[in-house]
Amino acid sequence: MFVNIIRTYRDVVAICDSELLGKVFEEGNFQLNIKENFYKGEEVSEQKTIEIIKDMAKEDSTFNIVGEQAINAAIEAKIIDKEGIKKIQGIPFALVLL
Repeated sequence: MFVNIIRTYRDVVAICDSELLGKVFEEGNFQLNIKENFYKGEEVSEQKTIEIIKDMAKEDSTFNIVGEQAINAAIEAKIIDKEGIKKIQGIPFALVLL
């Protein structure tokens, strides 16, 4: 999966499953656009993603997480639970403000 850390006054961590990069999903009035310029960062393993999430959670970061693998990593890192997951066209995503 891809992990992109965008350094701002409050770091933004964008995480997506590799196969979703560059795709757009729509359902009703909602759109999920997995833009390369936002999500494409370093391609890393699930274990490395979990480590990054845990580290960045200590820094008061914001997370944008898209895809089954990415969501599972966030659950494993304990920053989201199943109630915090939404879906558009069956694609799970979560936004986390710590």
